[in-house]
Amino acid sequence: MTSFGGGIPALSDLDGILNQKSKRSNSTMKHIVTGIVAHVDAGKTTLSEAMLYRSGALRQLGRVDNGDAFLDPDDLEKQRGITIFSHQASLQHGDLDLTLLDTPGHVDFASQTEQVLSVLDYAILVVSATDGIQGYTRTLWRLLDHYQVPTFIFVNKMDADTADRDRVLAQLQQVFSAGCIAFNDATTAAGTIPAGAYEDIAMQNDDVLENFLDAGTVADDTVRQMIRRREVFPCYFGAALKLDGIDDLLAGLEQWTREPEYSAEFGAKVFKISHDDKGERLTWVRVTGGVLANKDVILDEQKVNQLRVYNGAKFTIRPSVAAGEVCAIPNLTGTHPGQGLGEQAAGRSPEIQPVLNYTLDPQGHDIHECLTILQQLEDEDPQLHVAWSSHLQEIRVQIMGAVQLEILQQILRERFNLDVGFGEGSILYKETLTRAVEGVGHFEPLRHYAEVHLLMQPAPRGSGVTFAADCDLEVLGKNWQHQVLTSLRAKEHLGVLTGSPLTDVKITLISGRASIVHSVGGDFREATWRAVRQGLMMAKSQNQTELLEPWYRFRLEVGQDQVGRAMTDIQRMHGSFETPDATAPSATGDGMSILTGTAPVAEMQGYVQEVNAYTHGQGQLECLIDGYRPCHNAAEVVADQAYDPVGDLENTPGSVFCAHGAGYPVHWDDVPGMAHVDYVYTAEALAEMSK
Repeated sequence: MTSFGGGIPALSDLDGILNQKSKRSNSTMKHIVTGIVAHVDAGKTTLSEAMLYRSGALRQLGRVDNGDAFLDPDDLEKQRGITIFSHQASLQHGDLDLTLLDTPGHVDFASQTEQVLSVLDYAILVVSATDGIQGYTRTLWRLLDHYQVPTFIFVNKMDADTADRDRVLAQLQQVFSAGCIAFNDATTAAGTIPAGAYEDIAMQNDDVLENFLDAGTVADDTVRQMIRRREVFPCYFGAALKLDGIDDLLAGLEQWTREPEYSAEFGAKVFKISHDDKGERLTWVRVTGGVLANKDVILDEQKVNQLRVYNGAKFTIRPSVAAGEVCAIPNLTGTHPGQGLGEQAAGRSPEIQPVLNYTLDPQGHDIHECLTILQQLEDEDPQLHVAWSSHLQEIRVQIMGAVQLEILQQILRERFNLDVGFGEGSILYKETLTRAVEGVGHFEPLRHYAEVHLLMQPAPRGSGVTFAADCDLEVLGKNWQHQVLTSLRAKEHLGVLTGSPLTDVKITLISGRASIVHSVGGDFREATWRAVRQGLMMAKSQNQTELLEPWYRFRLEVGQDQVGRAMTDIQRMHGSFETPDATAPSATGDGMSILTGTAPVAEMQGYVQEVNAYTHGQGQLECLIDGYRPCHNAAEVVADQAYDPVGDLENTPGSVFCAHGAGYPVHWDDVPGMAHVDYVYTAEALAEMSK
C-alpha cells in the first residue's frame, strides 16, 4: 500500500497503484535502474522532476526553488534547495520501466552518491551548458569509470544566452571521451540518431568502423552494446526547467538501453541505510538475482518482515521483489552499504574518503547520549567514522567539508533536538610504509600461547590496507590462520608516527606457532595486533615509515593581471600548477585566466576567502580531493602531535612472554631476539622485495 510511514492509502492514490502494478506485471517491459548525477546547481533534480512529469508519473511539475520537488522531500533539502540524500522514483515510458535514483550534487556528500553508483545499470550525468565541465563533474566521471557505469549525458540550460552546443560538445569530447556523441538535434525524431552521428559512433571501435565502411550504418543493437561497454556516451541537449529535450532523453533511454541478465539464485547489494519518520531502520537493496519475498530468511537468520518500494516519500508494500528492482527492508540489523546478500559479492571500498577531523563540543548535553546518536548517523553514513576516546572523553567525526558539517549540526538539532558544536577542524593524516618489514607478536601469559609473524609491504597508493595468508598449514593450522586474518580485519590499524590510520599496506600472515594445550582464539588476536605494531616500530627505527596528507586538485580562475599573485600563493602553499590557460572556457567572462594544479589541503584551507578578496569577488576556486601524498611538513606535524606509540596501551607494540610460571612484558625491540619461531625473511630479502 502507498503510505506516509505505513498508513492506509488515500482513495486518490489507488488508481495510480493499480496502474503501476498493471504496468510492472507486463513481462514485455524493460526494467532499468538509472541514477542522475551532477555538480551542484547543474539542474539534476529539475531534470528528474521533468522526466517524471513528461512520463505521466507526476501530475504537477515541482521546482527546487519552490521547495516542492518530488525528489527533495526532506525538510533540510527544501530549506537549502539542494539534494542531500539519495531518493527513489519510478516512471514508465513506452516499454521502459525506469527506477530513478536521484543523488546529492554537492561534493561534501559524494560518499552518498558513490554508494548509489554501485547498483546502477546506467547513469545520467547532467552538465550545465553555461558552466561546462566543473570540478566535481570530473570527479563524478572518474567514479562512473571506476564502477564501469554506462552513461548518458544531458546538457542542461541550453536556453541560456551564453549556451553554446558545439563548445560544450567539444569540451565533453576533449575532457571525457571522443565517444561523447550528440544523439538529438532539431532534425531527428525522438529515439533516433542524427544521420551524421553514425560515423562518429563507428569511429569508437575498429571492428564497428570496418563494418560501417561496408554497410554505411551501424546496427541498433551494436550501438546498445557500445553504450554498455562505455565506448559511446549519448549526449542530449535541452532545458529541463522548460521541458525542452526531455522527450528525446526518455525516448533515448527506452531505445538505447539493455536490461541486464540475472542469475536465478537470490542475491542483493546493500547501497544505503536510512531511518524513516517513525525511527525504523531501513536497509536499501538492489536485488541482483532471483526473487526476494516477504518472510524470507536472510543474513544471520534474520527474517524479512516487509518489502517497501519507494516512490518519493511514499512507498508500496510488495509481497516480493524480483531481480533488477530496488526496495527497502525495515528493521534488519548488521547491514551496511556495499554489503552483499545471498550470492552477491560485497562491493569495493569507497573511493571518496573524508579528510577532516572534527571534535564534538556537547555544549552541556550528555556525551554518551551524543555518542549514541552519532553512531546512528554513522550507521547511515559509515564515512563519518565516529570515534570515541574513553581516555579523553571525546567524540570525533570525519567530514568532507564545511557544508556537510553544517548539515550534520542541523540534523542533530532538528531530528534529535541536540544543539551541539564542533571544534576547529584538523587534517586527517594517514601513515604508510616505504619498505617491507617482518613484524612479530608473541602473547604468552600463563596458560595462553600464540606467536604470529606478519610480512608488511608497501602497496599502491589508494589501495588501503589489504590482508592475505601465505603460511603452510603444517606450520600453523587452518583455524589459527583464520583467527589471525579475522583479527587483522577486526580493527583500524594505526601508524606509529602520529597514531593516524595505516593505509596502502599489504599485510600477509607468513608464520606462527600455536600450543595444542594452551592456545585459544583470543591469544591470536593479541599476538596479531602486537605483530602489526611491532613491525611498524621496526620500520620507524629504520626511517621506513611515512606520513601522508590529503591534497586538493584545484581549478583557480583569476583575472590575467592577478595570475602572478595566484602563482606566488600556490608556491607558498607548497603546491604545483600547470601553465595558466588564458584561452580556456571561463564561467565569468573574458579577461580571465585559469590555473590548475595540486596543493596540500592543510595549506589551502581558507584560501577561497583570499581569492574573493584580491579578485574583488570575480575569481573562482574549485577544490576536489585528489588522494593522499607524502606530507609536505611531516617533521613539524609529528613533533606537534607528540604521539607516544609505546604509551598507547590499546595499540601496544610489545609482547608478553612466560618464565617461571608467570607472564612478563617484553619491549618491542627485544622481541626479535626472544621469538620462538625463526624469522622468515632476512634484512637483505626484505630490502630486495621493496625495490
